[in-house]
Amino acid sequence: MFDDLTDLYQQLILDHSKSPRNFRVLPDANRTAQGTNPICGDNYTLYAKMDGDVVKEISFQGSGCAISTASASLMTESLKGKTRAEAERMFDRFHRLLTADETPPDLGKLAVFSGVRAFPVRVKCATLAWHALRAALQGEEQAVSTE
Repeated sequence: MFDDLTDLYQQLILDHSKSPRNFRVLPDANRTAQGTNPICGDNYTLYAKMDGDVVKEISFQGSGCAISTASASLMTESLKGKTRAEAERMFDRFHRLLTADETPPDLGKLAVFSGVRAFPVRVKCATLAWHALRAALQGEEQAVSTE
């Protein structure tokens, strides 16, 4: 059990949890989405500034567990400069990483979350910001929930 927890809370996850990158309101965002995980109380607002079809800038703000905060932080770092289609493909690959017994290619640092699949209840924590991203990219105004 201890080895599983060690894998789950790897140093990169802890670092991004304690010092999240892009953790701020983005005043000139032209896309926003609210995401909540009622089971563990995670609550984030995602901000994106799109330049046509490209994610020019992206940030988030809110509160949550170490896994959800680190996931949002690493997600925002990974998506800057990506097109909407690239962001959608990255969402799909990240979701497969957490739910299938595989590590999809081209995930870079996000592959650190592969240990989450051993803790199914934590998958919702890791994907919360990603669901908010999808809602923002699609222009949805309703809050997304993991439930």
